[in-house]
Amino acid sequence: MTSAATSPRVAPTLEMVAAEAGVSRATVSRVVNGSPKVSPEVIENVQAAIARLGYTPNRAARSLANRRSMVIALVVPEDTSRLFGDPYFAAIVKGITDELDASDYVLNLHLARSEAAQKTLSYLTGGNVDGALVVSHHVGDDFLSTLGRHLPVVFGGRPIDPATTDSVYIDIDNVAAAAAGTQYLIDAGCTRIASITGPLDMPAGIDRLAGFQQAMAAAGRDASLVADGDFTMTGGARAARELLARGSFDGLFVASDLMAVGAVTALRERGLTVPGDVRVMGFDDSPAALTSEVELTTVRQPSEEQGRLLARTLLQLLRSEDTARRVIMPTDIVVRDSA
Repeated sequence: MTSAATSPRVAPTLEMVAAEAGVSRATVSRVVNGSPKVSPEVIENVQAAIARLGYTPNRAARSLANRRSMVIALVVPEDTSRLFGDPYFAAIVKGITDELDASDYVLNLHLARSEAAQKTLSYLTGGNVDGALVVSHHVGDDFLSTLGRHLPVVFGGRPIDPATTDSVYIDIDNVAAAAAGTQYLIDAGCTRIASITGPLDMPAGIDRLAGFQQAMAAAGRDASLVADGDFTMTGGARAARELLARGSFDGLFVASDLMAVGAVTALRERGLTVPGDVRVMGFDDSPAALTSEVELTTVRQPSEEQGRLLARTLLQLLRSEDTARRVIMPTDIVVRDSA
């Protein structure tokens, strides 16, 4: 006969939590599932009962009952070198995971390269995930345009495919932000300004080039001194050398901090000083801005906050709550040493 001292401890149940909190089982279920239809006082009371009893929700049982996987996919159409080499992605992922920490959802990462598009689409639409977050999409990522027909999707950045024009997305005004960064260089007295763009098959690359051209046109300046830096440090250095081969300039608007770091290195290799000979404006206000040989003046975009809002918006969609379909986040200029 098993004694009380050696009998296994009974795992707390939803009913036990309800009794402990003095509420119904349905109320505990709503609290556990993050329903907004419960008062803050009741939520606090139920959470305290959960803590006292050490109750852990049965994810598998809940998933079967709700017909949900409790998984959110982060879809990044990039290769590993871009994902792990660009501080932008680290900030976005931190924001997303911080927001999901308070939920029961877990995050799956998918590097959705075009050559494996059908494999990725089949997985995402096969009941394995409840929703998806998509960041860093390109022209040619056509499979993403159909994803929203199968599950809730929130894009980080304006979708470029016309088929996704009704999509929910969180972005900044890249055109206005790039124009403001360029105008800063104009106001600083730069007489010939060049630009290093991001990839022109991406909305951010397209819009930041448009903002540069817009500000230059408004000032009556020539905007033809432009080179593609592909959003990498190596690409930024290569583009800066290409620009120097084409002519002199005293201002440089760069569409990402990572590229700007490479550009500063290339300028200094040629014996040019920053900002003495060339004023350099970056974009992102990422950690890369502080690791350059000269700390970067840069256009700040709130990447971590964007990640949090991406996750929060998708959770609202999954709960069938009303949410804004377009959110444009603010930017500003952070002044440091390079311009």
